[in-house]
Amino acid sequence: MDYVLDPELAAVAPMIPALDFSDVAGVRAVAKAAMEAGQEYVSERPLSVEDVVLPANQDAPELRLRVYAPVDREGAIPGLLYLHGGGFVTGELSSVDNQCRRTADQTGVAVVNVGYRLAPENPYPAALDDCHRALGWLAGEAGRSRGIDPARLGVLGESSGGGLAAALALVAKDRGGPALAAQFLDAPTVDDRLGTDSMRDLPGTPTWNAANSPYSWQYYLGDIARGGPDVPAYAAPARAKVEHLVGLPPAWVSAYQVDPTRDEGLDYARHLIEAGVPTELHHYAGAFHLAHFIPGTTIGERLLTARLDAIRRLLPTPAGRAPQPPRPTAP
Repeated sequence: MDYVLDPELAAVAPMIPALDFSDVAGVRAVAKAAMEAGQEYVSERPLSVEDVVLPANQDAPELRLRVYAPVDREGAIPGLLYLHGGGFVTGELSSVDNQCRRTADQTGVAVVNVGYRLAPENPYPAALDDCHRALGWLAGEAGRSRGIDPARLGVLGESSGGGLAAALALVAKDRGGPALAAQFLDAPTVDDRLGTDSMRDLPGTPTWNAANSPYSWQYYLGDIARGGPDVPAYAAPARAKVEHLVGLPPAWVSAYQVDPTRDEGLDYARHLIEAGVPTELHHYAGAFHLAHFIPGTTIGERLLTARLDAIRRLLPTPAGRAPQPPRPTAP
C-alpha cells in the first residue's frame, strides 16, 4: 500500500537506521547508539532525579527504577509509571530519560521509569511482573516516603511498553490493585496474531518494520506459540474479551497512520469504548510509529503536547500549583 508521510517526517525518514530483530545483539547496539546521539532535555523547573533499586526476593531479581519529581511541589502529587518501548527486546532507563524529565517538568507529576527485564532472556511474564511490582512500590513505599498520592496513579507505555501498560491495567483490575486512575497507550502493540490490514499492507515503514513483529512477539512469548490458542490476554491484551475490559481505568490511546501496529491500537481502543471505558483516541495522519521521538518537527511536537495535555487532565496536580505549560519550539 502506498502511503504519504508528513513532509517533515518524510525528510528525516531516510536517515532513520533500519532495525533487524533477527539479530538481537545488533538491534540493541543500533538502539543504544540512537539513544546516545540524542540531546539532553533541560528542565525549566527543578526536578529531583533518584535511582531506586527494589531488592531481589524469592520471586524476582532486583528491579531498577528512576524517579523524577518536581521539587516545587505542594502536597501529594500524582504518580506515573513510564514503560519504554523496544519490541520487548531493547530499552533501558536511559532510553526514555529525556521523555521522563519532560513529562515531570511539564505536568507536575512524579514519573517512575521502569527498567523491566527484557526478552528473549526473560520471556513473559517477567516484564509484566516487574511492572506490577513497580506499581506496588509506587502505591505503597513511594506514597509514604516521596509524597505520591496512591489515589492518582497512572501508567504510560509506548509501543511494546504500551502493550505492557494495557496488560498491567488488566492485571491490576483483576488482582484487586493497586488501582490505576488512568492508562496512556501510545502506539500500543497488543496483538500477537499480526493479522490486521496495517500489519499486512504496510511493510518497510520507518522506525518499525512489520517484518520485525514476529521476532519481537516470539522473543516475548518464549515457549508459548505466537498466534496459537494458548496466548493469554495478559501477554497480548487484544485477546481480552470485551467483558474482560469492563472496569478498566480511563484510557488515552494513540495510533499512527503509517505504522504496522496502527490497526491493533485502533481496535483495542474501540473495544475499550465498547466496554464502557472512558477512552480518548488520537489517530495521526501522515505519521510513522512514535513520530514524536524525532526532534524538531512540528508534527512530533504536536503529538507529544497532546499526550502531556492528557496526563494533566487525567492525573491533575494539587490545586494552587499549576503544571508548567508546553515550551514553545523553534520552527
